[in-house]
Order: sequence, then C-alpha cells, then structure tokens
Amino acid sequence: MTTAWVPCDASAVAMGADAVAAELEARGITVRRNGSRGMLWLEPLVELETDAGRVGYGTVTTADIDALLDGSLKDTDRCIGLVDEHEWLTRQHRVSFARVGVIEPTDIAAYREHGGLVGLQRALTLEPHQVVEEVTESGLRGRGGAGFPAGIKWETVRKARADVKFVCCNADEGDSGTFADRMLIEGDPFTLIEGMAIAAIAVGATEGFVYLRSEYPHAIRTLRRAIDIAYAHGVIGESVLGSGRRFDLDVRVGAGAYICGEETSMLESLEGKRGEVRAKPPIPALEGLFGRPTVVNNVLTLSAVPMVLADGGAAYAALGTGRSRGTQVFQLAGNVARGGIVEADFGVSLGTLVDDFGGGSASGRAVKAVQVGGPLGAYLPTSQFHLPMDYEAFAEANAMVGHGGIVVWDDTMDASLMARFAMEFCAKESCGKCTPCRIGSTRGVEVVDRIRNATDDGVRRTQLVLLEDLCTTMTKGSLCAMGGLTPMPVRSALEHFPEDFGVRPDDAHEAAAGIPESATVTTEGARP
Repeated sequence: MTTAWVPCDASAVAMGADAVAAELEARGITVRRNGSRGMLWLEPLVELETDAGRVGYGTVTTADIDALLDGSLKDTDRCIGLVDEHEWLTRQHRVSFARVGVIEPTDIAAYREHGGLVGLQRALTLEPHQVVEEVTESGLRGRGGAGFPAGIKWETVRKARADVKFVCCNADEGDSGTFADRMLIEGDPFTLIEGMAIAAIAVGATEGFVYLRSEYPHAIRTLRRAIDIAYAHGVIGESVLGSGRRFDLDVRVGAGAYICGEETSMLESLEGKRGEVRAKPPIPALEGLFGRPTVVNNVLTLSAVPMVLADGGAAYAALGTGRSRGTQVFQLAGNVARGGIVEADFGVSLGTLVDDFGGGSASGRAVKAVQVGGPLGAYLPTSQFHLPMDYEAFAEANAMVGHGGIVVWDDTMDASLMARFAMEFCAKESCGKCTPCRIGSTRGVEVVDRIRNATDDGVRRTQLVLLEDLCTTMTKGSLCAMGGLTPMPVRSALEHFPEDFGVRPDDAHEAAAGIPESATVTTEGARP
C-alpha cells in the first residue's frame, strides 16, 4: 500500500493540505503528516514513498489525486523528483531544521532515530559549568535582534543564587516576514523541548515556559501535545531522562502584542501583567520572571543547543564566519518567486538568498529593495546584495540580521510609504511607557507626511532635518528596541531611495548633519 506524506504545517493547511490528506485516506492510502520542507511556493507538497525515496509533487489539490495515484502527474513539472535531492535542500546546511519535514512532528521514536536527545543525554553527563562552556565555545548568539552571546547569559544565571530559576522561550514571533519559529514548533517541537531542558540543566532551573502567540493555533496544539509526550517518556518532569533532575515545562499563550517580543515585556505578560517594558538594570538573568534569575532566549537560539551539545561547541563554532558562528534560519517572504525557509551558515550573501534561493521577484519585475530583520530592519537596495549575512557586516551597513526574515519588494515599491509605515507601526505597537517611542513615532508619521506632501524645497529640507532630529531622539532615548530601532527603516529608506520622498540625495545627507541656523520648523504642507 502506498504511503503519502502530507504537511500539517499551517502554511500547507492554508493551501488545502487537510482536504488532500482526507481524500488520500478515503482512497485507502496511508497518510502521514509531516512538517513543511520549507518550499512554501510548492505547498501542499505531497511526498509518495518509493523504493528510491520520497518523491515530491507540488501544489497538489483534491482534483489532482487521480493523476497523483495513477502516475500521470509524475510526467509533469509538478513532480520535483526525490525531495531529499532537490537543489533547494541540498544547497542548504540544515542543523536546527534537520528533521523538519522529514518526520512526524510528535513521533518521539522517530525523533530519537534521527539524532534527537543525544545532546541532552550528553549534557546530563557533564557538570553544569561544562554545559555552559560548550555553549560559550560554540559562539552561539541570540537569534533575535541583538545577537547577545548565549553562553554569557547562561553563565550569569548559573552563578546567580536563588530558590527558583526559570528558562523562558520567547516564541512571540511578531516580525513581518518571519515564520521560522512557527514552522519549527509545528514540524519538530522536540528540538525546542530538548534545547530548553539542556538550558535548565546548565543553569539549575527547574521550571520553563514557552510564550507563544495566540495567532499560532497549530503551533500551540502541536507543542502542547509534544510536551505531554515528553513527560510520558521521561524526557522532562521529575527526573529528566532518569537523572533525578527536575524540569517542568508549560506553554503560555500571549494575546499578540508585538512589544511582547521584547524580553522584559514578555516576562511582565507571563506574570499576568500588561505587556510593558521594564527598565534595565536589573537584567532578567538576575531578576527575571517573578524576580528570579531567568534565561530568556528565542526558539531558534534554543533549537540550536541540542546540536551544540551533541557534536560539541567546537564543531558548531567551525560553521559561519567572524563572530557570527553556526547557521541561521533565513525566511524569504514578500514579492519573491520561491518563498520559504533557507538554513545556511552565516556568511552567505544577501544576493544568494534573494536571487538564487528566492529566484528574484514573484512579479517578474526587477527587485528594488529587501527589508532584513523585521519591520524595524533596514531597507537595502540591490547594490548591497554583496553583504554577507553576518551580525557585524550588517551593523557596519547600518542594518541588522535580526531574526533572519527577508522581505522582497520589486520596483513598484514606494520607500516613502514604507518609512511612514515604520513610524505608524511603532505608534500602534508601542507599550507607551517611554515618551520617545510613544510620542516620537506619532510625530514621525506627521513629519513624513509633510515631507511627502511638501511643494517647496525649503519646507522639505527643514522637515528632513526635523525627521533626523526626531530619529536621533528615539534611538537614544527609548527604553527598548521598539522605539530605538524604528528610525532604522526610515533612515535607510531616505539614504537609499531619496527620490521616493521627492528629495535630492544631497538634501538627505545634509539633513543628517543637523538643523541649520537658518532653518525654521513649520507645518506647511501637512495633510489636512
């Protein structure tokens, strides 16, 4: 009897995967549900088991079932051949995503067969400080925004004295164009569970929470089921893998506030309070959840940990470039021909991701810009496609890698509208605690509107200077990255695409130098 693999990932389900699976089962086919392989332009991607391996068929609908089963679909371009040999996958270096799409998400036996729990088993043979040393040696950095070394954070928590310590995973994936957290949880949740258990062993924590946004119902359901299975098999609970060390894990669902992607806002929400940024110090590593020492990392950071412990910190550090070690899970979205997941070593160029993996724009028009790192990331033109995906290289280019999201625009994009959107987004999503973010973003929308509507060059230049002054205030005065990073997309849009603002490049550069003595701030040209 034929066995078919049909993804249960939300992206595939949105394209009709559940109906395809039901129809196949009605035909007597054994159906197994895997995570997505990450080739989202082909969803639902159905894989049929053969003696040679699993053969994939893209964009399958219920109307294609007859052709799929009688073999006639194999002679069309809908058949991509052996999935494991597809160029999209063979050119990648999948570490965190090694099992995603290969196994059923909550099959713990298959997880073990494919290398799962090796890292946790090794961690239990080491002293806590040795586990932290492995993570430090690996060079693993937070896969969120700042890229802070995970080993330093863990060591701070390990050395802290407290009656209770926590490990919290921030899965509040709110950046536009990012979906790696969701796809990993829906496709291989045990990797996250194992990573959190290793972190707990390393720092002496006994309780953990995954803060998962409510917009991810499939991920919530899959992770909760995986946690129940992990408890039943002794992976977590009173005695982690029979070691006598306790680690309890639970899922907490957030209401979808973007600000809760910031670690202290997330902790406030976990405590049942309004999601609002805390002033630092104290840092969460010393006074985090309920005032106790807390490790806070995101999904991709914690999901890299099992490999670090399984193969050793040195093996992980051998991947990547410079101070950016290991792999990153890049997400291609927007106006791109082949959107999806690409896991590769740090150092791969931006152009390779967009042009080679992404295949350029979906519209067929020329790519104008990409935004890397979420809605607060910089807009980069094609002239910067040579940039390596590297924390330091991007920082030098006044950009950031962030969570690895890459959103593509073709030449119909209006950069001035995107700059306005950045300010508007901040105004809507700000927690409101600090004035530069709360008020600055609102004023930012108004200033961008005055620039876009100005009919006089003098008014436009004055407003440009005012915008730069406002951006400086937000960058230096905001409590967290919400207000501090909002100027990044605004400044990059002005720097690389001044013509979209009706501005000459020289005017944009002069504005960054400060307000001239002769300038007069005015509201002339503002929209009614």
